[in-house]
Amino acid sequence: MAKVFLNDGLVQDNQAMVSVSDGGFLYGMGLFETMRSCNGKVFCLDDHLERLFAGAEKLSIKIPYKEKFLEEAIYSVLQANGLSNARLRLTITSGTISADKSLPTLLITASEFKPYPEEYYQKGVEAVLSPYRQNPTDPTCGLKTTSYMARMLSLKYAQQYKAAEALWFTTDNRLAEGCISNVFLVKDSAVFTPELNTPVLAGIARKTVLKIASDNSVRCSEKDLHIDDLLEADEVFITNVVMQVMPVIKIDKRDVASGKIGPITKELIRLYDKLIEETCGKKQ
Repeated sequence: MAKVFLNDGLVQDNQAMVSVSDGGFLYGMGLFETMRSCNGKVFCLDDHLERLFAGAEKLSIKIPYKEKFLEEAIYSVLQANGLSNARLRLTITSGTISADKSLPTLLITASEFKPYPEEYYQKGVEAVLSPYRQNPTDPTCGLKTTSYMARMLSLKYAQQYKAAEALWFTTDNRLAEGCISNVFLVKDSAVFTPELNTPVLAGIARKTVLKIASDNSVRCSEKDLHIDDLLEADEVFITNVVMQVMPVIKIDKRDVASGKIGPITKELIRLYDKLIEETCGKKQ
């Protein structure tokens, strides 16, 4: 039986209860962060908490906790469950809705880390184009909210075609992101990804890849991208903190260039793994 952190302390997961008046439960009024730990250390924890607080400010969700409190709570969940390599989720909602007050709900969970199949990184994966569009005027766009139904429906659509991800475009035809990932293109040995104000999620792995590329003299740029850029790319890959850097070799059954993983993607996979080892120690 697992332990979770609910509001102000650790409880057994089967004893954790959220109010029937919670705004996250009723209306999806909340934010979450998916994190991973390696050898007992949470990768880029400061970046996750910074994004959480930035998102909460934009959505007027008051977080009454300090970063230090959240950090200690996260590590307490790892320790209580005897986990070293784990997938963690921190969820915070607008809380109990009443006439005179709103008490936020904080929930932190952890489970054993289960990586994607190694075959995905050796041979690449397929993606499809999402049948849905991302609306830049949506106030939640670009934020990691708990209202994820559209993303899950799009991901289910991808899985029906045996694809790992569905790529979204905006209502004005710009490439945006995946359901659960950021997307990158490689053209003429340069790396490109949509700008944050597209808008897209400010992914932690996205930020990491851009820094790795810059530090290793790989040309990289954030810019508006369109369908032709995607279909004419030399390489395509997607990122999040769980998958890290995952190569995409087909889009809607059409090969990306040669249909094989390209050299820039391979190098970024290697450099990302190296950074994990430098930061958290070797994967076990």
